[in-house]
Amino acid sequence: MPRRRNDLAAFSPKQLELLTWWTGWSPHRGKDAVICHGAVRSGKTFCMGLSFITWAMEGWDGQSFAICGKSRGGAERNLVDPLLPVLQRLGLSCRYQRGRGTLDVTWRGRRNRFWLFGGRDEGAAALIQGVTLAGVLLDEAALLPRSFVEQALARCSVEGSRFWFNCNPEHPGHWLYQEWILRAAEKNALVLHFRMEDNPTLSPAMLERYRRLYTGTFYRRYVLGEWTAAAGAVYPFFSLAEHTVPQPPEGLGDWYISCDYGTVNPCSMGLWGRRGAVWYRVAEYYHDSRRAGVQHTDEEYLAALEELAGGRPVRGVVVDPSAASFLECLRRRGRYRAIPAVNQVADGIRRVGGELRAGRLVICAGCRDAIREFGQYRWAQGKEKDQPVKEHDHAMDDIRYFVSTVACREDPGPGVWATSCPRRAG
Repeated sequence: MPRRRNDLAAFSPKQLELLTWWTGWSPHRGKDAVICHGAVRSGKTFCMGLSFITWAMEGWDGQSFAICGKSRGGAERNLVDPLLPVLQRLGLSCRYQRGRGTLDVTWRGRRNRFWLFGGRDEGAAALIQGVTLAGVLLDEAALLPRSFVEQALARCSVEGSRFWFNCNPEHPGHWLYQEWILRAAEKNALVLHFRMEDNPTLSPAMLERYRRLYTGTFYRRYVLGEWTAAAGAVYPFFSLAEHTVPQPPEGLGDWYISCDYGTVNPCSMGLWGRRGAVWYRVAEYYHDSRRAGVQHTDEEYLAALEELAGGRPVRGVVVDPSAASFLECLRRRGRYRAIPAVNQVADGIRRVGGELRAGRLVICAGCRDAIREFGQYRWAQGKEKDQPVKEHDHAMDDIRYFVSTVACREDPGPGVWATSCPRRAG
């Protein structure tokens, strides 16, 4: 593959190993797969994409390959968009048809096609059926359904085809860790562990910024690159001194309410206002029917919500998406915009932790049940994936809904967070 004299000097030794593992001079050239895992922002994704395409163009002609991500848009953003200008500078002719999800690459008379697929859920396995592949790159592999990954691997029936996995760590009980990383020798796979220091483009200041961003389990995973189980308190760093204020400041706007709906279980609502880049939980409503000895109807909860709003111009009410009856009650009343919440538990907890540590989420002292639950919220033990104990979690859930759906909706970084919510009117 063509290269400039100083191109390789821009890469770290770990990145160079990834870029060249398949070449004739590499001691790993006989491997059937490469698995890159480790810290966020460690430079593994771009180098894997570059290595994958150069491998394909060096050794194949007229073949099909697959680039798979959690979504097709994610694969475009993480791999295709940053790779295209680099490939073109290296002398490759690239034609990407975004609507079809195909990237046609031509070099020295060879032409190969790269198909983009999204593996959002178990049903996505059907998308990749029927295609014959000479290789597959699985980006964010730990977030893809196992059925989708296994279907993608099964499509690689061309002699000499290889598998490329790229991911950040998850729970150590995850099937990818258990079946591939721990059994790499059986799978004839090369495993490369990346740390942030393996990315030469990160300055010391940026490295320190990422170290401050995470805490506990997520620090071990996303900074140290370890497959580790969540344990103990979900928010062990939460403190009254750092994360609460006696009173909300003046000049708040952009009002929202978040709601974790419950009839037998507690119902928790939080009123949020923003000043600058900081969101304040100004007040809350918390009803535990078991403790109070009385259950409330949807209409009674709606009256409590209106009292919590206190006449403020609330822009939307973010509600547990499973609370269909209460969402419908809100829509029929027509006073507030009902927003089904983004409900990804582990990712949402990580977002809340990041916003708290960054000082962009503050709890006012009057929100006693939220403060109480921050101290009581715990991880469940002995599971194959991260799940908190279903106790003392109702204010925690409504806060998570708000952060994932509103506070972090414009966060662009795959190593930080990205999410979506319904479009705002106007």
